[in-house]
Amino acid sequence: MAGHSKWHNIQRRKGAQDKKRGKIFMRHAKLIYTAAKEGGGDPEMNPALRTAIENAKADNLPNDNIDRAIKKATGNLDGANFEEVTYEGYGPSGIAVIVHVLTDNRNRTASEVRHAFTKNGGNLGASGCVAFMFDRKGYIVITNEDGAIDEDELTLEAIDAGADDIEYEDGVFEIYTEPEQFNQVKTALEAAGHQFEEAEITLIPQNYTQIADDQEENMLNLIDMLEESEDVQDVHHNMQITN
Repeated sequence: MAGHSKWHNIQRRKGAQDKKRGKIFMRHAKLIYTAAKEGGGDPEMNPALRTAIENAKADNLPNDNIDRAIKKATGNLDGANFEEVTYEGYGPSGIAVIVHVLTDNRNRTASEVRHAFTKNGGNLGASGCVAFMFDRKGYIVITNEDGAIDEDELTLEAIDAGADDIEYEDGVFEIYTEPEQFNQVKTALEAAGHQFEEAEITLIPQNYTQIADDQEENMLNLIDMLEESEDVQDVHHNMQITN
């Protein structure tokens, strides 16, 4: 398991992400739309929708925006039809990159993604070219900066709830689950009173790769360009960020 590197990479870029409030709102609305489209508009019967709404509310997405996205998906409001597309490729120094998008214009989005790779010394690859380097996992982060959480107690709670693994480093618990067990583990830990810094089903690199110092800026620029696209939902990579 990749361990604390995942959280370190998230924290490294969190400040920049927090500045993109309008785009964050749009992405949450698209994720809610997709979840409702695929599983129905009732969050009680649709765990993916429930998770999407919880994440959106955590970023202060207004309830009106949430309701509008669900209505679009269920045919109660006119709107564009979005589709999910995954792009895979290589960044500078062969860093593996996976880009998940939600778009109503596949040609526009493909052009933007290709341009970001090309401009920063990377290239798009064929479907499946890097996917084997990542595992799809439930991922929960609980911080313990004040030391109030007992490591052994939380470990038992997580494992009893169905978690696969839990790691603790530098005041941060990282809990990993199979995707099918994610909601069960999340619900159990919430019931035990724990608050999360992150809670999602995501892609975890099997290994992180150290990039050459003179290539790190290009790779960070590639990530920035991809994340600035309103169609891009997630960017996954296996670069070890060192600062």
